[in-house]
Order: sequence, then structure tokens, then C-alpha cells
Amino acid sequence: MLAAVTSIPYPSWLNSGDNTWQLTAATFVGLMSLPGLAVLYGGLVQRKWVVNTMLMIFSGFSAVLVVWVLWGYNLGFGPPVHLFNAGGTGWFANMWGAFHPITSHFGEQNQAVSGANTLIPFHFPTATLAYFQFVFAAITPLLFCGSILGRMKFKAWLLFVPLWTTFVYTINAKLLWGGGFLAMHGAVDYSGGYVIHMSAGVSGFVAAAIVGPRLLRDRRHGVPNNLLLVAVGAGILWLGWNGFNGGDPYYAGVDAASAVLNTNVATAVGLLTWMMMDWWFTKQKKPTFLGAINGMICGLVGITPSAGWVDGYGAILVGLICSVVVWVAWNYLSKVRPFSKVDDALGVIYTHGIAGFLGGMLVGLLADPGMIQYGVTGKNFNAIAGLNGFAVGGWFYTGSMHQLWEQFLAAVWVICWSAAITALILMVVKFVCRGLREPDEVLEIGDVAIHDEEVYPQETFAERVSAMASTGSDE
Repeated sequence: MLAAVTSIPYPSWLNSGDNTWQLTAATFVGLMSLPGLAVLYGGLVQRKWVVNTMLMIFSGFSAVLVVWVLWGYNLGFGPPVHLFNAGGTGWFANMWGAFHPITSHFGEQNQAVSGANTLIPFHFPTATLAYFQFVFAAITPLLFCGSILGRMKFKAWLLFVPLWTTFVYTINAKLLWGGGFLAMHGAVDYSGGYVIHMSAGVSGFVAAAIVGPRLLRDRRHGVPNNLLLVAVGAGILWLGWNGFNGGDPYYAGVDAASAVLNTNVATAVGLLTWMMMDWWFTKQKKPTFLGAINGMICGLVGITPSAGWVDGYGAILVGLICSVVVWVAWNYLSKVRPFSKVDDALGVIYTHGIAGFLGGMLVGLLADPGMIQYGVTGKNFNAIAGLNGFAVGGWFYTGSMHQLWEQFLAAVWVICWSAAITALILMVVKFVCRGLREPDEVLEIGDVAIHDEEVYPQETFAERVSAMASTGSDE
């Protein structure tokens, strides 16, 4: 008899479970942008800015994708280019990747290999890894879009996003995720507390300062136009974060499950903490929905750098600490220079910038070496490369300040680089677009003046025709 032969429609190195989870996680993260942020930010702004806000989100997402497949992915995750002919493991030898696309059949369908490779090989193609990393790259400028809503020229935004992605995001990603200098020296960022959130908060704050404030009337009467839409967007953001943190081990394993659970625990604690502080410590003495959403975001952002490296107790502390500190900053630091002089429309510097910094630093304190990311010892698991797996140890468990110090150095780099290059890019964009902000007469009108559309159009002509038809039918 002939031996039965089973044909497998994919290469031997591909694990269908890991590949499926990675694509699913990427889709969850993509949904956080579209429609998540579009709905969340669209509900928070004044009615006259809803269309502009949604189009900034959708167009920014599209612009990053084009950049990503043509050069962005390899800049952040490709082989290093050794700037200034630097060799070895130095800073300039591992700061940026190669400038070339991934659009060929080889670039998309071969086994994923990048500077961010783990202790074991990737079990999916480059297309999967590139798309997963793309949705992270895309959401970053969309987050700090919330700092500059209601005044930036749309064409300036379309030029700014590709430049920022190329010169800010890819370098931070390479240094921390793509096998760069900071990663080599021990700094870690599980899912983007530094690379995404702190960078977004700092860049948004700098952009808001340079572009200038909204109209005085808009600042004084910046009431959300639809809290129900805010709830929908916030819910998509929360549950989409399961893919954000759950996808970053790159394997559908135990650490992915831990990261998802810890993400939700920290978020719940963050939401309840902010709500209670509003209830106890504000003049109104009332719990507020918008306050609860801020607390939710603080929990989500705070746990992002450590989701798979802290245990459940650590997740509770992350949610609590980040929410308390950001609540104090929101209510008191906002009254102190320079924060009081910069119109950060949706407070991105607080809920993303400060929360991201705190979350990254808390890794150096709360990371539990018992939370193994890749491989653990025991009869049911195999040790990898002679190691007992990969984990991170914080000061509370190891008594060593080394990890905290590496986290601090990485934070200083991300803050300084993001701020300086954002300012430089905005100068270039200002020159090319002949200004960064719309004229005041356009800002008075909003969506109709910029896009010739409005979110809730008045269909007076249609109503008149309908009324005439009804009158005619009665005769």
C-alpha cells in the first residue's frame, strides 16, 4: 500500500495558530484607529470639527501604510545601516534600518526575520509581522492628532504624518524594538509605552505649542458633541487593546494570555480610580463619564510597557499609580507653565505622555522575573538556548536598580528625540505649506469651510420637496 500523504498548503516554518492570532491581534489594533479613534475623537470635539477630525484619522492611517510598505518597516525592523560607517554594537551602528520596500513576493511571503527577532524563530511570514507593526506605527500620530485638533491645516497634516513616521517613529522603534542600541543595553518596552504613547504625548505637546491655540471661543466652549459616540470609541479602544498587548509576544502562548488579562485588570483599576477621585476631590463631588474614560486610558497606556512582565498584583498597582498621578497632573500641573500656555486640545500629554512614562518606569520596579515570555523550565516546557526563558526583573523582586536605570535612559532619549525632531519637521512643513494653521475665518466655520461637508447636514431642500409632495397628494 502506498503511504498516505497529507499535503499542507503552507511552508514548514509557519504555525497556523501563531499566524492566525498575529493577524487577529493586528486587526484588533487596526480597529482601535478605524473606527475607534475616529469615533472617540469625533465625539469629543465640537460639532463643527467632526468631519475634519475623522478625515485626519482616516487619511493619517492611509499615509502611514504607504510609508510603511515602501520604507518604514525596514527602517524600524530591517538590518541596520551602520550610520557614519559605525560598526559593532554602538549607537550609530544600530539606530536605523535599511531604506527599501517589502512589496516584492520575497518581501511579503518569506519567513519573518527582523532585528526584533525573539529567542525562537517567527512562525509567520514578513507580511504578518509588517502589518502587525504597521497598525502600531499608524495609531501613534493619530493619538497626538488629539493635541492639535481644531486649527491645523489639512495639507500640513498630510505632509507631517509621513515625515514624522519616517524620522521619529522608525528610529524609536529600531532602538527599542528592532534590535537597536537601547534594546542591546537592556531597556524594554513590551508594547509601546515609550515608542508609541510617550512619543505621541511629547510630539503632540510640541506640535500644539508650535501650531498655536484654538480660537478662544472654541477653547471656552469645547463641549463634546456626542458622549454616546465617545462611549463607543472608548469601548473599541479598550477591547482592541487585547490585540495591542496580547499580540506582542508574537506567539499564541501563555504570555499572550497573561498580557491580555493584565491589560484589562490595569484598565479597570485605572477607570475606577479616576472616577472615585473625581467623586471625592473635585468641587462638584460627582463621578463623571469623561473622567472615567481618562482613567481607562491611563490604565491602558500604563500597562502597555509591562503587560506580559508584571503579574496581577503589578497590573493593579500600574493602573492605580498611573491614574492617580495623571489625575493630579490633569487638575494641577495643567495650571503651571508651560502646560498652562499650550493648548493640548484633548490632553494627550497627560493620558499618553505622562502615563506612558510612568508605565515604562514601573517596569523597573514591578517586573516579575517569574513571568516568562519565551519558554519556561519544567516537565511541560522546554528551555530555550540553554536559558530558562526570557523575563524581566524589577527592583521589588531582584533588589537591583539596573532595569530602572535603563528604563530612565530610554525615556530620556524618546522624550528628547521626539520633541526635537517634531519641532524640526514642523518648521519644514510650515515652509512648504506656507503656514501650519488655518486662517481664523476658516476656523470660525470649521468643516464646511475646509471640506464642504458637515457631520449632521441640514437637508432643508429635501424636506421642502417632501412637504410639497405630501401637500399635492392630499388634494
